[in-house]
Amino acid sequence: MNVNLKMLAGQFIGVFLLFALALFLPAGTLTWLAGWTFLGMFFTFMLLVNLWLLRHNPGLLQERMRGRADNQQGWDKVLFPALLIGFFAWLSGMGLEVERLHWSHVPFLLQVVGGIILLSSFYLLFLTFRENSYLSPVVRIQAERGQTVVSTGPYHYVRHPMYAAIVIFVIGTSLLLGSWYGLLIGLAPLVILARRAVLEERTLREKLNGYTNYATRIKYRIIPYIW
Repeated sequence: MNVNLKMLAGQFIGVFLLFALALFLPAGTLTWLAGWTFLGMFFTFMLLVNLWLLRHNPGLLQERMRGRADNQQGWDKVLFPALLIGFFAWLSGMGLEVERLHWSHVPFLLQVVGGIILLSSFYLLFLTFRENSYLSPVVRIQAERGQTVVSTGPYHYVRHPMYAAIVIFVIGTSLLLGSWYGLLIGLAPLVILARRAVLEERTLREKLNGYTNYATRIKYRIIPYIW
């Protein structure tokens, strides 16, 4: 299966520019070391995952390069953009709050801990990519790819391990960037994410054979022993 490498490179550069603008434009400076550290960590991970998928699962890489799909659920056409807007607003808020307003004073040691937490979110994300060949960015049933229920790896513990990784990502990024308010502002996109998980499961129960049995066996959606 051939992957359009020019499109992949263009998307990578475009996402990098969006992240950089979201962080540094509100910050009002390019000398924010924590901001560059975050960008370096995140896009190194993104590059490595893309290279891994290119070699081991190009079908999933092509699926993730799609920005939309005809059979994307109608409610997801609203929630997914709202999630992206909330995410970038969260990044921008931290840039503004930390570098321009100087409201937060997070100890350096906690910023290092935040970096470690961020790395753990990357590891969980990779495990999820490795296990689930149907990990589309939009909510749809991939009948043309023979989608089936995935119950192994991190899916043995929670039904949405990618969402669990995003929760860890928000905590780690907020601490790494030195923003106490980021932990609070980050709740907004996480609430949207939680709502999306509920609606996504309704779709999967209705349209994906075997998902109801899987959801009965695996009790927790995102956070083990909590929800």
